[in-house]
Amino acid sequence: MTPVQPYPSSKIDTFLRESDAPTPYVVVDVDLVEERYLQLVEVIPSARVYYAVKANPGLPVLERLVRLGSAFDVASPAEIDRCLLAGADPAHISYGNTIKKRRDIADAASCGVSRYTVDAIPELDKVADVAPDASICVRLRHDCGGADWPLSRKFGCEPADVLRLLALSAEAGMAAGISFHVGSQQRDLDSWDETLQVVAEIARRAEQLGAAPTFLNLGGGFPGTYREKAPTIAAYGAAVRNALTKWFPAGFAEVMVEPGRYLVADAGVLRSEVVLVSRRSPEDSERWVYLDCGKFHGLAETMDEAIRYRLRTPHDGTADGAATGPVALAGPTCDSADVMYEKSAYDLPLALAEGDMVDILSAGAYTTTYSSVGFNGFPPLEEHFV
Repeated sequence: MTPVQPYPSSKIDTFLRESDAPTPYVVVDVDLVEERYLQLVEVIPSARVYYAVKANPGLPVLERLVRLGSAFDVASPAEIDRCLLAGADPAHISYGNTIKKRRDIADAASCGVSRYTVDAIPELDKVADVAPDASICVRLRHDCGGADWPLSRKFGCEPADVLRLLALSAEAGMAAGISFHVGSQQRDLDSWDETLQVVAEIARRAEQLGAAPTFLNLGGGFPGTYREKAPTIAAYGAAVRNALTKWFPAGFAEVMVEPGRYLVADAGVLRSEVVLVSRRSPEDSERWVYLDCGKFHGLAETMDEAIRYRLRTPHDGTADGAATGPVALAGPTCDSADVMYEKSAYDLPLALAEGDMVDILSAGAYTTTYSSVGFNGFPPLEEHFV
């Protein structure tokens, strides 16, 4: 197993110590992205990595992954353009969004993109009409139990509909496979086994109809390092390998995985500044800590307090940092929804004060891409690479 480097890395800490860049911003160590990629390839060697660009489309990240041989999962024409700018082969780009404008499919096909995900007959009809030589990835719905960030409400279809779409793809002369996503930050290792059992039955019935799937897309779900622990990547790899062997002993010609969070989350730190520390009344034991970065500036995954980031302050490990107390953590905007943590029992040093820097760890994924453009006049989240 490739050795795991400490995070934040020494390069990130050097940047944080020496930089006078205005907060808030994210700094990403691209070497850590490479390390995570190599670890994933090592533990699931039969699968081709399709990096989920939505996690972090930073050009240095994409360029490094191109050099490593990664393929890419995209959700929009802009992400396709970004991958091509980084040097990606369009044949190694999968258009994974199940909701695409007809003209966007046509544009993608004109660039050489040839794989498209669908979960409904009207979407399949669009692809068949505009890109008849494409291959189809039919997305199975998964309930995403055990995931910190579920994806089941909007995407995927039931097994009977997957079978129907496979049959229709075959009738149209289009190669097709099955995809699923067990949910982002999935901490239940049994999720792949349970889902592949369903996939195996769909594949068996599809073969009887002359529509056997030709590839399998396992999606993402591999973890970043947040407050609650997740299994090691070696444990994830073993769970996926065992499930594949159990349900598909003959194997597949092509197996895909679509990691996003696992590759980039731990590679980044979001630095923010304390704007205000206050109490609602003198009797309150809980302080409200307002940062210059909130839900609308990259911390959207704190919605419903789903992703619970680890925090670091300049008082940690010092004499004045020994005394801590409960806090609610909020952003700087005039929207009352801009509260990251109020119920998740965060404690921070009592010495924390206006002007202190708070580092949000493992924030390389889904921060810059969730940052709004100018809400309340605050600029989008900046990103730096080391």
